[in-house]
Amino acid sequence: MQKTVVLVKPDGLQRGLVGEIINRFERKGLKLVGIKMVRLTHDILDEWYAHHKDKSFFSDLKKFMMWTPIVAMVWEGLDVIPAVRKIVGTTKGREAEAGSIRGDFGMSGQHNLIHASDSPEAAEKEMHLLFENHEVFGYGSLADELVYSKEER
Repeated sequence: MQKTVVLVKPDGLQRGLVGEIINRFERKGLKLVGIKMVRLTHDILDEWYAHHKDKSFFSDLKKFMMWTPIVAMVWEGLDVIPAVRKIVGTTKGREAEAGSIRGDFGMSGQHNLIHASDSPEAAEKEMHLLFENHEVFGYGSLADELVYSKEER
């Protein structure tokens, strides 16, 4: 099974959307294998957003992500990365699909509530930036038998 990282950003935390966000992934049939609140540091954000380092908004992005703690999660499932990204919706909330998290709760392109890894490589990097090995759990779930066919498990 594949793993991915999801962050509830400061605006999602401030707006009280953590439970709603978790609920959407659980209803899809994904398995939560890691969760914690974290205060992001300059070092973590420099590595996380290295691809934005030379852009004019980088300083504001870092300030925003350090404004409050964030909720960091690791989700597991079959093809979990594209499944989570579909649930999250496109980057700009006002353009995101109705039914997605950003489509239902967002209007901004920058204050877009949530982050989801975009590739297996990114998920691995992000997981190691925020979680120790002992903080991500492997466990069997009876729900797996209801979510996936025998051939998919």
